[in-house]
This record gives sequence, C-alpha cells and structure tokens, in this order.
Amino acid sequence: MGRKKPLVIVTRKLPGAVETRMCELFETRLNIDDKPLPRSALAEVLGNAEVLVPTVTDRIDAELIELAGPHLKLIANFGNGVDNIDVTAALARGITVTNTPGVLTEDTADMTMALILAVARRIVEGAKIIPAGEWTGWAPTWMLGRRISGKRLGIVGMGRIGQALAKRAKAFGLQIHYHNRRPAAAAIEEALEATYWESLDQMLAHMDIVSVNCPHTPATYHLLSARRLKVLRPHAILINTARGEIIDETALTRMLEADELAGAGLDVFEHEPAVSQKLIRLANAGKVTLLPHMGSATAEGRVDMGEKVIINIRTFMDGHRPPDRVLPAML
Repeated sequence: MGRKKPLVIVTRKLPGAVETRMCELFETRLNIDDKPLPRSALAEVLGNAEVLVPTVTDRIDAELIELAGPHLKLIANFGNGVDNIDVTAALARGITVTNTPGVLTEDTADMTMALILAVARRIVEGAKIIPAGEWTGWAPTWMLGRRISGKRLGIVGMGRIGQALAKRAKAFGLQIHYHNRRPAAAAIEEALEATYWESLDQMLAHMDIVSVNCPHTPATYHLLSARRLKVLRPHAILINTARGEIIDETALTRMLEADELAGAGLDVFEHEPAVSQKLIRLANAGKVTLLPHMGSATAEGRVDMGEKVIINIRTFMDGHRPPDRVLPAML
C-alpha cells in the first residue's frame, strides 16, 4: 500500500489547474465559496490539517498557532510575504513555514511602473472624462500631468521587485536611487546606474517619485512615518505596491488633503480590505490613485504561485527541506 496522502486544507479558492493538481496529489479540502475564513474556522482547520495553505487574508498569529493540532507540520503560504503568519510562534511549535518568492516579481514591477505613469500623467482621472460625457475637446492647458523622464526615482527596498522596477524605470529615462539595508552588488548598481543612499531621510528629501518595495516586517512598520513623509518635497509622488502597514496612512492622507504632496498611487492599505473614506474622497478628486491589491494579479502569476506551494508541500512530505522555507532571521 502507498503512503497515506497528507490532509491539505486550502483557505481560499485557487486557480482551477492548481486545485486539480492538489487534489491529485493530496487529500485536499478546498474553499468553494472563496470567502475569507473567520477566526473560528481558521482555528478549526488548524486543529485538523497536516498542511495549511493560507493567503494574505488569513492572520495566523501566535494565539491561533497554539490551537494547532499535533498533525500540523507545514504552513505553505500562497504568497510571497509572510507578515500574515507568526513565523517565530510556528517554529516554536515545530511547524515549518514556506512562501512563494520570485514568481510575482515581474507582475508587481509592471504594476508599480503602471502606477507611476498613472499618477504622473493623470491616466485614471482622464479615463473617467469621456464616459462621463465631460470632454469638450483638446485644450493646451487642460489635464496637464508631469513628464517622468529625467526625474529621480527613489526605491525603498532593492530586492527582486525593486531591481525589476529599476530596470523598467531606467528604460523610461528615470534616474535610479535606492535605500536598502545594505548596498546592492556593484554589478547591479552599474547595470542600473543606481545611486545608493544609506540614509532613507536624505534620499526622500531629494526624490521626485518614491516607490515602496520592501517587505512588511516589525522593522518596516510605519517606516514611512509622519516625520519621514514630511521630508518629501511638495511636488513628489508616492507609490506603494508592497504592504499598507509600511506607510503611516493617516499622515499620508493629511498631507494629500493639504496639497503637501503632488499625488500617490496605492495598491495596498494599512487596514485592507477597509479603505479610508478620506482616501476615497481624495481619489474622486483626482489626488490619489487607488487599486484593490492587484499588483500581482495575473493568471500566470497565480498558477506559478500554486506550483511553488505544491513543490514545497511535496518536498516537505518527502522528508526534505522545502526550497522556500521561511525562518524568523530572514524577516
């Protein structure tokens, strides 16, 4: 007889091809309704699963991990970030955590570049005018945006996504600057013609566009605090496709309302899916572009994520270290 298939519980609906393959390989329980599981349901599945496949919408904190059953050995996150999981608490219970790095890099960089263009050139605002019947014809001083070529782009976090964004931005004629925990390799800096700033405050004070591309960790919570946001120049625009918690959203909103920033493009929010009504009013006024956390949302990317989850589960169940294991020291 073959080895018993592990019980894998998936918290959200995944692409059909991914779900089918999981059902072939494992004893799989799917979320047919595709609604986020309430905390009570998460506690129940943690008590029963051998492998849990959560997403960014599932908060697997230390309290929930304490409720995990003795059979839970792997949390295979369907996502790159693991700020939704208390990795330290999981490790203490002997539970391995994995993620899906690398497969979302190009998609997120594409969306970040799209937001830079959208905010600078007022694309979303302009796209609403013709359907609303408000266009009366071309005029030389109407709907003026800003040229991005020749401007300085400051990238906060020069990991995979930051570097992918830098390649795109360089092609658009932007000057590349970045802040990171440590400088990138000399070959990367040379290829991107990128300038490293050890001081985040000093970089922010000199940039025309700032893009947040670092992970959310305890060290990066409100990294762009009210004080740091005040360092930005009034003509600057701020882009965030990373995590909402990295920016003090209340302070950012106040600055946008006071015209202390030229604009912002946000794909993530501090308390999502809740979005501040003040931000929504600013979006209606054309001062900010808001997207519903769709930076990595491509059909190809979601399938690639699922394939990584499957590889991590199979490798772990075969008694080997999964390729995308996450440890507290990596956060």
